[in-house]
Amino acid sequence: MLKRCWIASPLLALLLLAGTVNAEEPFRIAVIDPNRIVEESPQYEAARNLLSAEAQEREAELTSQQEDIARLETRLERDGALMRSDEVTRLRNDIRARERRLRYAQEELQADFALRQSDLRTKLVQQVEEVVEQVAKDNGFDLILSEGVVYASSRADISDEVIDRLKEVFEKR
Repeated sequence: MLKRCWIASPLLALLLLAGTVNAEEPFRIAVIDPNRIVEESPQYEAARNLLSAEAQEREAELTSQQEDIARLETRLERDGALMRSDEVTRLRNDIRARERRLRYAQEELQADFALRQSDLRTKLVQQVEEVVEQVAKDNGFDLILSEGVVYASSRADISDEVIDRLKEVFEKR
């Protein structure tokens, strides 16, 4: 009587196959924590600081515009009863136009910030992938696992080495 054995995981099948292909050399596997690598890399810190500096400049401009609008609204409330009707209308129109420009500038800032953040994240992910690949080649790893790992011993986790390499790359630029 033959028993059927189904391999539920393609990864398990790969590991079993690799073990039978070359029994002399063990199949080397490592694990990385991509979130930790990104958050602890100097590239991430530099990108975050750059984004913050860029946003602060533009936010200061928006704050100044908000203050101008508030001053005009205060003037309208305070002096509106003493002003001619055409002056009141002109001031109200000016306030509305400034509010529209401010809303547009705020939306533009948010869109630009999201785009810039995405661009910097993409560059960082690409750099992390290159470093992980180099670490794998330098250490003879056949497979590096990332998200979705249920358990990995500290021996298998090469996140520290990847972070150290990212620091080296950052310092060289």
